[in-house]
Amino acid sequence: MEKIKIYNEIAEVVGEMSLNPDIFNVSVNEDLVHQATIAQMANERQILAHTKDRSEVRGGGKKPWRQKGTGRARAGSSRSPIWIGGGVTFGPTKDRNFSKKINVKMKKKAIAMVLTDKLINSALVVLEKVEFKNAKTKEAMAMIKNLESKTFNLKKDDAKQKRSILVINNKKDENAKRAFSNISNVKLLNINNINIVDLLKYRQVLVTKEAMTKIDKIYSKI
Repeated sequence: MEKIKIYNEIAEVVGEMSLNPDIFNVSVNEDLVHQATIAQMANERQILAHTKDRSEVRGGGKKPWRQKGTGRARAGSSRSPIWIGGGVTFGPTKDRNFSKKINVKMKKKAIAMVLTDKLINSALVVLEKVEFKNAKTKEAMAMIKNLESKTFNLKKDDAKQKRSILVINNKKDENAKRAFSNISNVKLLNINNINIVDLLKYRQVLVTKEAMTKIDKIYSKI
């Protein structure tokens, strides 16, 4: 089993932990990662555009004029799509369904592939814990800068420009949530909400020691 170092908030090495090869040593299948990403994005898509057809348009219950004798074309209702203010033909409706199905094992395997890729490219760092007593952005920023300079090997000049960090915590923490909320390009995620889109979106991943243990339990049998 491969081992990875554990860092504290000031980027000091405080220990090591073994990594499960079933999660952090899998061959990457780009097609599967793409499929899992598309499925998640499709399932999160909100249906906003909706047009009314002739059955939904208000009014038009009365026949505009009698059938014969007026010299005009026959008209049964002002709801007709050829009338101004009438219903829309073949317009987008809220009944559309963009959801896609994907096997649970396939989704877990895709996440394991992304985690393996992060580890190979030195973009995965394990933290002892993420804990802030006062929920201050200053504390969270100090921790991020320490880790950027000592673990990700980023220079001070380009650290802000290249910052793209996903922090995965083992539990809900309101103080940590507020501390990270004002830092651009940094997102705090609970281990129960881990997903492939966020793992791909952010360049570096910080995972707490306890979160890594939970990842081992959840994704070891895939």
